[in-house]
Amino acid sequence: MPTPSELAVFDDPSRFESIDVQSNGIRMRVRVAGSPTSKKLALCLHGFPESSYSWRYQMKLLADLGYRVWAPDLRGYGETDKPARVSAYRIQDLVLDVAGLIDAAGAESVTLIAHDWGGVVAWHFALRRLRKIDRLVILNIPHPRRMGEALAELGPQLRRSWYIFLFQLPFVPERYLARNDYHAIKAAFVGMAVDRSRFPERVLRQYRDAAAKPGAIFGMLAYYRAALRYRVSARYPMLETPTLMIWGEDDQALGKELTDRTDELVRDLTLRFVPRCSHWVQQEAPEVVNALMTDWLTGKKVREASEIARS
Repeated sequence: MPTPSELAVFDDPSRFESIDVQSNGIRMRVRVAGSPTSKKLALCLHGFPESSYSWRYQMKLLADLGYRVWAPDLRGYGETDKPARVSAYRIQDLVLDVAGLIDAAGAESVTLIAHDWGGVVAWHFALRRLRKIDRLVILNIPHPRRMGEALAELGPQLRRSWYIFLFQLPFVPERYLARNDYHAIKAAFVGMAVDRSRFPERVLRQYRDAAAKPGAIFGMLAYYRAALRYRVSARYPMLETPTLMIWGEDDQALGKELTDRTDELVRDLTLRFVPRCSHWVQQEAPEVVNALMTDWLTGKKVREASEIARS
């Protein structure tokens, strides 16, 4: 396992430069790595309650593989603009943000990499074929059809998703997330993690500070509010984009069974599970995630997680 000093180097938020990119009528703050002239773009979309910082362990790897790496703070998060109305967070707008980033990058080849809510956006973006993407990497978020089916079953996943309904209340969720110096934001990582050493105070502080930006808590919650208020069609075409799906098995928010039958929805699917790892898979097991991504992106046989040393 990396030493605390080695992790501290990765955890330093200043290791990557940031740029502002205009996309879909808003300004997005984007962490960047790799050659700015590379025609291969790796676009990394974070989840809730994260930020572009969640990709700190993957950005150098992707740059070393020859990609120009962009990791934006999504709409409503961190240093990106935060519209003050729920309707601005419909999936239609979120996918257009991604399209705008791809257009601004002007890349010839795009690999979309996404976790949690970023994964929701990435699934919809790929399924709607708004822009050509060559590869899709999904971390701990199910295909939207599988998520919809699981919630409709009124079973275990609905119970795990209780917070979605709490977040529909006015004002109360904002106060809950912000109280006691944003304790709930930090507790989301530590409380769910299997290896809590991956979330020291220096890391938690980054997420606390991002959530404390004016309008950020509203923006983060608006994803959940818009998802219920503005439903989208449940009809999904077969996804033709080659897809790597990586899943931390000990995810308390999303059951492993949500990955079942994904191969019926994705033509070219590679699925790998990471044992003893939580929802925060790319942060908690970066050695494994990076090795799996390297195998897949370089055309090698993708190993099982058990074959990869996690130290």
